Amino acid sequence: MITEVLAIDDEHSLDKALAALRLGDLVAIPTETVYGLAADANQPDAVRKIFAAKGRPADHPLIVHVDSVDKVDRWAAQVPECVAKLADAFWPGPLTLILPKAEHVSSVVTGGHSTVGIRVPNQAGVLKLLSMLDSGLAAPSANPYKRISPTNAEQVMYGMDGKIAAVLDGGPCEVGLESTILDVSTEVPRILRTGPITKSQIEAVLGCEVHIPQSHNVAVPGNVKAHYQPSKPVQLLSGELLATTLTELPRSAQNDIAVLYYSEQLQDAIVGNQAVKMKLSSDKQLYGQNLYYALHQLDQADVSQIWVELPPTDEPWLDVHDRLSRSSAK
Repeated sequence: MITEVLAIDDEHSLDKALAALRLGDLVAIPTETVYGLAADANQPDAVRKIFAAKGRPADHPLIVHVDSVDKVDRWAAQVPECVAKLADAFWPGPLTLILPKAEHVSSVVTGGHSTVGIRVPNQAGVLKLLSMLDSGLAAPSANPYKRISPTNAEQVMYGMDGKIAAVLDGGPCEVGLESTILDVSTEVPRILRTGPITKSQIEAVLGCEVHIPQSHNVAVPGNVKAHYQPSKPVQLLSGELLATTLTELPRSAQNDIAVLYYSEQLQDAIVGNQAVKMKLSSDKQLYGQNLYYALHQLDQADVSQIWVELPPTDEPWLDVHDRLSRSSAK
């Protein structure tokens, strides 16, 4: 199969993507979070192709993307009052809601579970495509299973070229990290995956406590210990330990390491060493936007390991910390 790269702001390209989806083919789509690997959620056979292309286990549920909150009741058996509040505050945007699935929703989409994840992405071209399709798009990240999520079309092609019909190129993703997953199918709302929308933001909208389980076995995207991983091993180190350890290495050994960091203090400490280096912003929004891009770049460098300066662990950074913890898990 030849994978075609299409511009999402081109009407003819949208028509071609729409035709492919209606035929049951896969199309990678840009969202504000990461690029998704999409199939019409009303076509189970098409959705099965997602699992085959990614090498993803069949019991891992997918998120259904729709173009407005008005479409939620097509996919959910019950829609609690809180959905309207959350949609008004955060949609389109990086928040996925877990709800009891409607009877017709295929178990292929939900991984055999009784709930379904739904969100409205904040990408104008994708919203237009969804409106034209008049369905939902089941779409996990457009990368091989457990690898780094793609945040531009080139990264999609790196892992999916020849496996899918097309990639809609919408440029770099504005957020760069996967959505917050909020379970509203239970009495107390639960964050099952941290993301750009924080616990405090959600609580301010709902006016009630939101729980973040320390650990859970609920089947949601990204809830495996080892995930979001480069092909090369990742080590997380404090800035001080990273600088000290790197400085103590022979220059020949430094050549074999890629370093990803953000603090000015560390920058001063590693000037002059031979490691491949990339610096991210200390601003959380900019850091999150560029994290996966940086990991992709370092993974392609001529090194055998990647050292990452530990990020902060305060609330706005929890999603970054979660992704990096999984990227370094053995």
